[in-house]
Amino acid sequence: MPPRWPRKPDRKDPAFRKLDDRMTFATHVAAFTAINSGLWFFHNFKYATWEWLPWFTAIHLVVLLSHLIYISAIADYSSDTPSKST
Repeated sequence: MPPRWPRKPDRKDPAFRKLDDRMTFATHVAAFTAINSGLWFFHNFKYATWEWLPWFTAIHLVVLLSHLIYISAIADYSSDTPSKST
């Protein structure tokens, strides 16, 4: 069951932004798992000689890990918004 949000979704709301980033990461993990497991299954099933497959998996894993680092360490979910000076 998808999570329910008690108020109107707004990317300016830090709690919603954090939840949205985590759901996006979960989608990224699902895509990584589906794509790579499918490719490796057919690689092994057909005895294919895909020299690019380990590189593809490694690069995709690096992108996935950088996404994790971003949402867990870099992203700022504080409610303090800088004021615009004009």
